[in-house]
Amino acid sequence: MKAGLLPKLLLSPSALLVLVCVYGYIMFTVYLSFTTSTMLPSAEWAGTANYERLLGLENWAVSLRNLAIFASLYIVVAMALGLVLAILIDQKVRAEGVLRSIYLYPMALSLIVTGTAWKWLLDPGVGIEHTLRSLGWTAFSFDWIKDGEMAIYCVVIAAVWQTTGFVMAMFLAGLRGVDSEQISAARVDGARPWQIYTRIVIPQLGPVFVSAFVILAHMAIKSYDLVIALTNGGPGRSTWLPSVFMYQYTFTRNEMAVGAASSVLMLVAIGIVVVPYLLREMRGAKNG
Repeated sequence: MKAGLLPKLLLSPSALLVLVCVYGYIMFTVYLSFTTSTMLPSAEWAGTANYERLLGLENWAVSLRNLAIFASLYIVVAMALGLVLAILIDQKVRAEGVLRSIYLYPMALSLIVTGTAWKWLLDPGVGIEHTLRSLGWTAFSFDWIKDGEMAIYCVVIAAVWQTTGFVMAMFLAGLRGVDSEQISAARVDGARPWQIYTRIVIPQLGPVFVSAFVILAHMAIKSYDLVIALTNGGPGRSTWLPSVFMYQYTFTRNEMAVGAASSVLMLVAIGIVVVPYLLREMRGAKNG
């Protein structure tokens, strides 16, 4: 009895903190989204007025449009590059451990560090453009970070650089689990390497594709640190994402209820992506 009680006692403080500081504040945020809270929380009930106002705001529409561009490019490019790198490393290259460490290194950096580093690299005054012009390519121009139409793609570049190595590690683990007998049989039948990958290997990586998509999608929806460090949401609103919108309206424009409503919608979006995946994994583990 005591042996079974001790682990529960040890875990109870952590469980209580998670219950209060995570789920408790989630419920408090949901509550605030239905009130008239401005600079400070208010108990006055507003119903769905904040959600109606949120959906009518141009800034929210801009944030969603930017998120669509960022998330689609970020997920597709990171998964494509991660798969290519994994396939290359799977060819039993020399110094595989060194290459894996190099590719995984960006994931060890904080998003603030990544954003700051790429801000310097992409700044026309001190970064890539300045360096190449000083070397003689005076006509070279790369000022996307200052361009309202192109700045969002700078965020994509930095985000892809940060997480491609992690995606590569996921695909590499999947490649090492592919049935080698099928590959050997295909080689005996005269299949070319690209045919082996497209018809045998990649189709067996379905679960890895799903896992990578879920992870990248939820990271894209909640991206904030990288955007703030890299562009601070600018120029103008060109790199506003829902997370930036939430911060601006909650803490800068003193519209706490609208900011809470936006965070609730972000939570719902993440839930739509993550919950079906978790349920599928739980069913698989139960059936297994």
